[in-house]
Amino acid sequence: MLKKEFIIDNDIVLREISLNDVPSIFTAIDNEREYLGEWLPFVDYTREADDTRAVVGEMIASSDKNLTFSIQFQKSFAGLIGLKDFDFINKKTEIGYWLSEKYQHKGIITKSCEALIEYAFEELDMYRIQLNAAAGNKKSQAVAERLGFTKEGVMRSAELHSRGFLDIVVFGLLKPDWKNRNKWLS
Repeated sequence: MLKKEFIIDNDIVLREISLNDVPSIFTAIDNEREYLGEWLPFVDYTREADDTRAVVGEMIASSDKNLTFSIQFQKSFAGLIGLKDFDFINKKTEIGYWLSEKYQHKGIITKSCEALIEYAFEELDMYRIQLNAAAGNKKSQAVAERLGFTKEGVMRSAELHSRGFLDIVVFGLLKPDWKNRNKWLS
């Protein structure tokens, strides 16, 4: 059974996404179009709350392949994080996230990723987790590196944004690497 909530610490809670999150998600996107739109192609196509409602509805309907959480920081919506494209036969998934600008540099994404990575490896029995970041998105690449992901390569022109195609850096993390990282940190 997939987990519905993660209490990360006194400030951070990950809660399974629901239609109740639509107003907060849309407001964050609408208020931060320039900031979020730099790396998130869907921002340009999110013009009204109904656009967000449709996407959230799709996320909920595909919960057998994707698991998305709203990130709550001190009980306020801060962003989204999730695991997607579960491949239980090959024991792999992908992690993705975005965070509103005012919540940056508080360790929220790193701590949230750690919880989902641990869950994916230990509870879902995944062996590989992939993280993709635009070649110019140094913040997201730094998160991957901080978490122990290995840079595996670059997919050229792999994601279409309003300013054209962007190269995507592919990072991978294997279960044994995660376990060894945790031993090293102990």
